[in-house]
Amino acid sequence: MNNTGIIILAAGNSSRFGSIKQLLQFNNKTLVQHVIDEATDADLSPVIVVTGANAGEVSEGIENKKAIIVFNKHWKEGMASSIVTGLQNAITINDKIENIIIAVCDQPFISSSLFKQLLKMRQDTGRNIVACAYADTAGTPVLFDKKYFDALMNLQGEEGAKKILKANKDDVVTINFPRGSIDIDTQKDYDDLLEKQN
Repeated sequence: MNNTGIIILAAGNSSRFGSIKQLLQFNNKTLVQHVIDEATDADLSPVIVVTGANAGEVSEGIENKKAIIVFNKHWKEGMASSIVTGLQNAITINDKIENIIIAVCDQPFISSSLFKQLLKMRQDTGRNIVACAYADTAGTPVLFDKKYFDALMNLQGEEGAKKILKANKDDVVTINFPRGSIDIDTQKDYDDLLEKQN
């Protein structure tokens, strides 16, 4: 399964949260470590973590030796620059890579089985984009076949991969990920998450 890599976007400055949300603890792990470990369990390779704001602290908080940490010096320009940085590094590491999954680290219920479902749906349907469906939208984690690598490389500014989903609806299939709608943007989101855990 090593023809599928993953880009974990961890470059944001958590402006709405007020502290480094990538390092928030949930189930005895940081949010970013959780996604790395689940990606590793799903045999995704390479596992690329793109840092930006607070890069030193985020990098120090990562324990998994299989994760490749890359710094996006253009992180202030928006999410697109992190996707480009991550994909460039993934292709450099493995020029035979067939698919890339893009994930964020503030969805605490991402799992290795979810990543495997993305891959299975890709194989079963032949569609070149497999996204997660939740809260009446299609979003991350999302798998792209190499057919879309150029389109990903051409994203700019605040554009995320959703632009590519909208432009290629006939090539998109989704899997259900109801808890994908739970993401940590504010202190209240985090408090609510911890309350549900107890």
